[in-house]
Amino acid sequence: MEALDGNAIAGMLLERYGAEMTTAVGACAHCGATAQIAELRVYTRAPGAVARCRACGNVVIVLVNIHDTVRIDMDGFHLHQAITERSQGSDPTGP
Repeated sequence: MEALDGNAIAGMLLERYGAEMTTAVGACAHCGATAQIAELRVYTRAPGAVARCRACGNVVIVLVNIHDTVRIDMDGFHLHQAITERSQGSDPTGP
């Protein structure tokens, strides 16, 4: 499967956070490499997508659309800036 860049997940991130996220900078939790979300390698496969670090190849972000709700696990990617949730009090990663 061919990798896409992080722009492939822009819509899901916008839907979840209500802001343009592809220019957000973070660090890989595995190797410490820093990158913009747009620079990550993304593999899309229904019902979601997996973003991998360009430096080490480890999974840094997992996105899944469940019942019209976007769930995001960003445990592998530590953002250098805070994300403000579109809806106050919601958990960005879901249950």
